[in-house]
Amino acid sequence: MHFVDILSEHLDAFKLEYQHKLTNEHHQAMNAMLSCKTFNKGCSQWQCDDCHRYQDLPLSCGHRSCNLCQHNTTQDWLNRQQMKLLPVDYYMDTFTLPSQLRALTFQHQQAVFDAMFAVVASILKDFGRNKKSWQADIGFTCVLHTHGRQRQFHPHIHVIIPAGGYHKGRNEWRKNKGDYLFNTDSLAKVWRARMLEALNHQLKLKLPSKIPKKWVVNCRHVGKGLPALKYLSRYLYRGVLPDRDIVKVADDTVSFRYIDSETKQTQIKTLPTLKFLWQILQHVIPKGFRRVRDYGLLHGGASKTLKKIQLCLIMAHKLDLSIIKPVARKKAQCLCRCCQQPMIFLGITRPFGYG
Repeated sequence: MHFVDILSEHLDAFKLEYQHKLTNEHHQAMNAMLSCKTFNKGCSQWQCDDCHRYQDLPLSCGHRSCNLCQHNTTQDWLNRQQMKLLPVDYYMDTFTLPSQLRALTFQHQQAVFDAMFAVVASILKDFGRNKKSWQADIGFTCVLHTHGRQRQFHPHIHVIIPAGGYHKGRNEWRKNKGDYLFNTDSLAKVWRARMLEALNHQLKLKLPSKIPKKWVVNCRHVGKGLPALKYLSRYLYRGVLPDRDIVKVADDTVSFRYIDSETKQTQIKTLPTLKFLWQILQHVIPKGFRRVRDYGLLHGGASKTLKKIQLCLIMAHKLDLSIIKPVARKKAQCLCRCCQQPMIFLGITRPFGYG
């Protein structure tokens, strides 16, 4: 069963039950997903050069909350990151907000998410400059996730960091030494202090009375070079809940599988259908919000410096320059249903009154 099929079947009841929580972004996301791969948005037209048959194919919606449209998003991210690839080890740091702040965050998503990005960036830049073996500028990419393993609202930021930094004064790349990047306990203490400062004094938000003294920052090695980026692209852009993880729809309930964070075992969670729909759709983020951001050496403004670092490292390791070339997105193809030969793309047609 596909998520969009469940949504379509229970749409009216869901809108009635959750009308007080649904925003314009939620309605736009639902409309997009329900029209994806249908003829509501129009179609692409094809002709077989061999047997001269015509064929129309429905268009994708392209919405970032749609599971069916995640593949191109994943490939686009990988292409951009491959142009910035460094032949070094990569780490992934994860900065998580405690559960006591989730309700506040959900009510003020745009402001709190922006604050999370700003705080994480400031922490990592400072740690890169203050690390004795580096004292250098670093580059990293931040990706916002809002869901936990059971698809509850659980905002956190994943940070992909090449292991090392650039010392501008000496014009050299300083490689990371040891098995870890930064001390996670130190990161967590600064993360807590700066985030509370941002929420309380900058955003002027009223904080809950009980906030844990210890916050969580996780850091792990994810590989080296291109294989690490390919792994991360699949991890970071897999959608809130892939359709393959919906295992049962029956008796007005939906069951889906997830991996337990402690046991690492596959578990099944069952929810009433309308609650399940909200469990997924609550993760639609504000319109226009950038959930992926590059900083430091990976920011677009540092492209010349990054190219210099890439060339130095690639030459030092005697690597092929082709590793920093983007993977071209495959052109859309359509095979003739009659003779199975590639068809010629003719164009796109839209329904009358569209747009």
